[in-house]
Amino acid sequence: MTVQSSENSSRRGRRSTKMGGMPLNDMPWWRWRSNVRSALHMLSDPVFQREVWLAGVDGYGDVTDAVYRLVEDTWLDNWSAEKYVGTIFRDAQEAVLVDAAVLRVLRIMHQVGPDAPVSAYLDHPEWAEAVAASREAHVRLAASDEDDPDAAPRTLEVLRIMTRAA
Repeated sequence: MTVQSSENSSRRGRRSTKMGGMPLNDMPWWRWRSNVRSALHMLSDPVFQREVWLAGVDGYGDVTDAVYRLVEDTWLDNWSAEKYVGTIFRDAQEAVLVDAAVLRVLRIMHQVGPDAPVSAYLDHPEWAEAVAASREAHVRLAASDEDDPDAAPRTLEVLRIMTRAA
């Protein structure tokens, strides 16, 4: 009987070291990071917001969904992202940028309400600042993960597949 070594097998079972451009195993809570990045990505892109959220395109959720994805596992609505340096965030600079985005977005959400239409967010006088803060955080996290910050946001189904697959 000949036993084929695992090096030559077509069924090696090797896992990819990246998922959606993000290194998989270098951040212990990469699934949470994926959710935060997804939310920041959508919150940072005004073209996406108009063409997808405002237009009511299915598959991406809405502003409230993005805010909940940003804070639900992390509790960033209760404490600083600094708590997660080394687990979700790579360094203090990422944490500072995420905190700034979270505070701006949550302030608007609390003013307009979680069930407000998308237009209430987009028309809010502080929305541009929230978008800018989200963009700064999104770009930093994407760059740290060697991902393209200008790629289109992924659907929620793709996010579910990515975070379930590894």
